[in-house]
Formats: sequence, C-alpha cells, structure tokens
Amino acid sequence: QVQLVESGGGLVQAGGSLRLSCAASGRTISMYGMGWFRQAPGKEREFVAAITWNGRSTSYADSVKGRFTISRDNAKNTVYLQMNSLKPEDTAVYYCAAERGVGVVSHPDYWGQGTQVTVSS
Repeated sequence: QVQLVESGGGLVQAGGSLRLSCAASGRTISMYGMGWFRQAPGKEREFVAAITWNGRSTSYADSVKGRFTISRDNAKNTVYLQMNSLKPEDTAVYYCAAERGVGVVSHPDYWGQGTQVTVSS
C-alpha cells in the first residue's frame, strides 16, 4: 500500500504561485509513475500533470503547459507541482496519484485525499 498526503494548497491571487507537495509513505515511489489531477466544483476530475518513475519524462494538460511544473525527489519519496501564473480557473481540489510502472500515469493505483487551491481574481 502507498499512502499519499498532499500539502501546500491555499488561497492566492491571480498571477500568484503555489507549490504543492505529495509525500508518500508505505512504499518507495521510485517504481511508480506519479501524477496530479484536479476537480473543480461541479466538474469531473481531470488530468493536470504526470512524471515517469525516473523523472525523465513529463506530460501536462494543455491548460497548464508553460505555467505548471511537475518534479519528484525519490530520495524524499515526494512529488511536487510548482504552479505559476495562476488563474481563477485553476481553482480546484488537487489530488496526487501513483501508478506502478514505467509509463505515465493513466489509471492510478493510489490517490491522496486532496488539497484545496483557490485563486481569486
């Protein structure tokens, strides 16, 4: 089992930045692809960003490309999401996810409980 705990969410003005962290426990995430997803009120959960087990490949939703950066530190068992130039439409609960394997996260095996990000205009 892998437990994922997100942190770093909060309230920020449009144009501001936040850095989300996802701390894993239970197992090392070095053999897991990791990703971030988000769910806004009244909308379905959507993909935001993903990173492969070794950090060599990343992917992003078109809506966040150039503004968000996913990274990982396997020694710390932690994944990060740096969010810059935030927009009100980025407001959502952000979830960390893990999927065992060498590919990009597509069908997560584990989810965190989520952290709220609110961007005011």
